[in-house]
Parts: sequence; C-alpha cells; structure tokens
Amino acid sequence: MTLAHLLLRQARAQGDRAVLFEGAAPRGSYRDWAARSAGAAAKLRAAGLVSGDRVVLFMRNHTRYLELLWAAWWAGLVVVPVNAKLHPREVEWIIDNAQARLAFVTADVAPGALAGLARQIDIESAACDALFEPIPGQPLQPLAERGPDDLAWLFYTSGTTGRPKGVMLTHRNLMTMGLTYFVDVDPVARQDHIVYGAPMSHGAGIYAIPHLMAGASHVVPASGGVDPAELFELGWSLGPLSTFAAPTIVKRLVDHAEATGLGQADCARAFKTVVYGGAPMYLADIQRALRVMGPRFVQIYGQGETPMVGTALPRAILSDSAHPRALERWASVGVAQTPVQVRIADEDGRPLPTGEVGEVLVRGDSVMAGYWRNPEATAAAIRDGWLFTGDVGCLDDEGFLTLKDRSKDLIISGGSNIYPREVEEVLLGAPGVAEAAVVGAPDAEWGEVVVAFVVPAAGALPSAEALDAHCLAQLARFKRPKRYEFVAELPKNNYGKVLKTALRERLGTLRA
Repeated sequence: MTLAHLLLRQARAQGDRAVLFEGAAPRGSYRDWAARSAGAAAKLRAAGLVSGDRVVLFMRNHTRYLELLWAAWWAGLVVVPVNAKLHPREVEWIIDNAQARLAFVTADVAPGALAGLARQIDIESAACDALFEPIPGQPLQPLAERGPDDLAWLFYTSGTTGRPKGVMLTHRNLMTMGLTYFVDVDPVARQDHIVYGAPMSHGAGIYAIPHLMAGASHVVPASGGVDPAELFELGWSLGPLSTFAAPTIVKRLVDHAEATGLGQADCARAFKTVVYGGAPMYLADIQRALRVMGPRFVQIYGQGETPMVGTALPRAILSDSAHPRALERWASVGVAQTPVQVRIADEDGRPLPTGEVGEVLVRGDSVMAGYWRNPEATAAAIRDGWLFTGDVGCLDDEGFLTLKDRSKDLIISGGSNIYPREVEEVLLGAPGVAEAAVVGAPDAEWGEVVVAFVVPAAGALPSAEALDAHCLAQLARFKRPKRYEFVAELPKNNYGKVLKTALRERLGTLRA
C-alpha cells in the first residue's frame, strides 16, 4: 500500500465531482486528477525514469503541484519538494546532493536553467501540458510496485552546519501522518475543502494526504499565496476552509478579520479549521485569535524528521477557557499524538522526571528513515529508535509539552527555518568583515527576525547596504539579516566560542 493507492481509490469511488479548484474555479474531479497523474507517470517511465529516481518540485503553489506529487508516486519516484523562496544556488546544491534527474518549475521561481539536471520542465509550458494529457481510450496505467517502507518524500531541512540535510520519509511515514490527522488534529468529511496558502513544499502540501484519504476538495488560491481577503472570500464561496498556517499567517488572518469588522460567525463561514505550527505562537496571539475568530484553531508540533506528528493541542483544549490551567495549556504545544511517544531526556538520552527541562525525543512510525547519504547525522539524530529533536522543553503531569528553547540556535521567521551559521558564512565572505554572528530577535509579525553582529576588518567600514546586497546575491531573501549591528568585538568564552546568549541579551538594549 502506497500513497498512489489513495488517489486510485478516490478515482474509482467518487466519479466526476469537482475536487480541484484554482480559486473558486473547478479544475477537475478525482477521476480527472488520477487520469492526468497516471498518464504523466507512464510518460515519465517511458522517458527512462525508474523507481526510486528523485524528481524536484521548485515552484509556487499550483493545482498541478498535487498532480505532480501523485504522478511521481504513481510512477514509483521520489519527490524532492523545494522551498520556492530559495536562491537558485541553494537549489542546485540540493539537486546535486539528491542526484535528481528532473525538475518541475514555474518560471517566476526558476527563470533560468538549473545546473545538474537532465531535464527541466516549466509546468505552464506546452511540454508539461502534453505530459499530463491522458492517453485516449486507455484505462489508468498500473501503479509502480513500491512498498510502505520505500522512500516517497525527500525533504531538505537545514542543519547546524549550514548545509541542508535530506530527510528520508517513506510511504509508511506519510500514511501514518495522514491517518493521525483524523484522530488528533481534525476529522475530515467529503464536503470539506483544504486551501493551500502556505507553501506546498512544506506542511501545507503534506496535509493533502489526509484530505485525499477523506475524499475532500483541494483549493489553491488564484494568487498562489496568502491574501487574507482572498481566503475569506474563497471560504464564503466554496464552504468553510481548512488550512495549515504558520503563526505569522494566523496573525494576518486575525488582523484582517478585526480590521474589516468580521464577527466570529463570519469567520466560521469562511474557516472550519486553522492548524498552526512551524514556529512559536505567543500566548497573547492565540488568545486574540480565539477572541476574534472563535474556536477555529488546532496547534501541532513536529519536525521534518517526524512530519506534522509530535504533539497536538486540539480545538477542545483551546476552547476550554474555564479550565484552571487553561493559560498553561494554551502556552504549551499539547500532548503526544496517537502513534508516537514523546519524552524529555538528558544529553545521553536518559529520561528525565516530570517538570524537568531537557531535550524533546519522539519515537513512532512517523519518524524518518534517516538522512539521505548522511549516516553520521542519522546516527546522531536517531538513537535506540528515538528521534533527538534538538528542541528543549518539559512535560507536565498531564503530558502537556512546553517548549523552552531550541538547542541548535535555529531561527524561525514567518514559519521558515533559518540557521545562523549559513548566514554567518556568507557574511564572512563579504569585503571588510572580520567576524560575524547571527541571532534571532523577537518580532511581533514574523515571530523572529535575523540580526547580524558584524566586526569590521581593520581599516574597513562595511555598510549595511553593501552587506545586504552581498547576502542577496548568495542567499534566499528571507534568510538575509533584517538588521546589522557593527561592534568592536564579539563576546566569547575561554574557548573562543561566541556567546550568543550575551548577544540576545544585548538586543534588548539596542534600538528597534
């Protein structure tokens, strides 16, 4: 049983009901979706791709993203979803590391040819239209022979070294996630609609799986992104929407509702469920969201290494303001989801008592098979079946997990992961820079923003504008520092290590 079977099942069961939408405009039924994906799968196999080959998706949100996912799985291929905000150089590194043969792109994201590929296809080209043209008069092509423990999704997530690591997710991992959604996150019915405002290369795209399992509809906004007014209008037009959103997107929805005078009843007509995660949600922000939009929210905590499956803070808990520990619960990330165990451990993996702070560990069928071509990182991350998340937190006596910090200095800005060392290495290559250290600063809109402390080289006077241009030439825009602070020296310990705690403390004394 693989993910491709899910689409075949719905194609047989659902007939010609429209389930794919671009904005409010229907783009096909499950039968159409299956015919296009199966036809593309047959042509990809005929072009020489074989089971296990990697296919990159580097594109904005699009209804064809879903057709490509299932075409790849129908053909037995492995999808490599790539953040559309990455710099082409970063994507080319992923292509090389994944040993990918083919990439599907949109011209706005990849205006030129990417190095290292045998073939690159613009999804809005005539060549792609021909690829997805069903074969007239022919039944659906048979599914490629793949098993539940075969690789399905190779997701690149940055590490503390600054180089991305390929997280190997199997059909079993993603099936587990899909089934868990119904138990721990939100029940899904055939009449439901999921909208893809957040990037489909991440959690939003993965949530297509449970909604396909239920036979629900799939909506890609015409804008391809997050426009709160557009999303509210789509909900009112098609029916209440479900979606996955980083806290910064939740804030935009709430701001729009409040600014336009929408009441909770208006919000209920537009949104059934908003699942949030991927970055810290401040207590004041979720309280405001509940006050403005009502009980629409569910929080999840997971990582690329255990996709969307770790803990969940369900709607019922977020709606229970009368509970004596309501505020503590709302500040947590909930309790362990059904198929996993969560525990707090010391640096050697030994479990710690309730209430003590340590590293968060997760074990279960959602946990990755390992890191692609990186056995050393795999051995460090998975020990005795437990995933060492690198996050620090504690469990209370009811099993609620509260996160305290991130041991790997990860910065999460607008739901996107940014690793300081990667930015530091770019800054150290800039003219006039002797030393650099990057930390995250709290930000009301983005959760965190990147701040760079820079020590100029002797006699040099680098400007913030020059450093910004240097970073933009080598990094994705969202990773570049939003602020530069020029200092005479960086605080260090006796071993020469930069004390980032001291830098974070200093941020409170600097101008906003």
